[in-house]
Amino acid sequence: MSATTPIEPPDFALEQELRAAGAGLVAGVDEVGRGAWAGPVVVCAAVAGPAPVPEGLTDSKRLTPKRRTAMAELLRPWVADHAVGRAEAEEIDALGMTAALRLAADRALRGLSRRPDAVILDGKHDYLGRPWAVRTQVKADLTSASVAAASVLAKVYRDTWMAGLDAEHPGYGFATAAGYPSPVHRAALAEHGPTPYHRMTWSYLDGLEKWRHLRKPRPGPGGQTALL
Repeated sequence: MSATTPIEPPDFALEQELRAAGAGLVAGVDEVGRGAWAGPVVVCAAVAGPAPVPEGLTDSKRLTPKRRTAMAELLRPWVADHAVGRAEAEEIDALGMTAALRLAADRALRGLSRRPDAVILDGKHDYLGRPWAVRTQVKADLTSASVAAASVLAKVYRDTWMAGLDAEHPGYGFATAAGYPSPVHRAALAEHGPTPYHRMTWSYLDGLEKWRHLRKPRPGPGGQTALL
């Protein structure tokens, strides 16, 4: 695909396929924060509204911060329903990322005003599972209107929340990098160490001579802390 090839906007094809198979209410689910060193992992569940898809809607990673914020303003009245769930850094450390994602997604889905009959989950791995009826779809954040909406709403929610930590913990670049690795973030960690919002089982701590002793063991299968 060339750089000038237009990207097809997301549509309702997958949602309509699931409704044709008997699902009355379909929710799209996407997450943000999986690869960050600090802050929660955030999952949004969104039910697409009946109106046409807002122009310019796409995967949040393809939008500039300014455009994402503007798109979120369009999406909040457009979606029929949406809810955000999160798993905190302490929960990620205690449970592991897969279980933390499941917890955040479950919280988001249970926050909807009606329980969905089917869930479209971006990616190929079903980290949610029962009791939810899950349809995984690679690149669903580019093709499914409800998943694309969830992608943008989750990203804007998390970025806004992380920016709010900047006054409490200045110098870590939370307002610009949202807890992801960056030169500013790395320098602040080396000098001042992790904040209460950092994930303490993650290997970035091994590279911090003054602070590596703070690293906690990663949980093993089922959330149990590995002994070795």
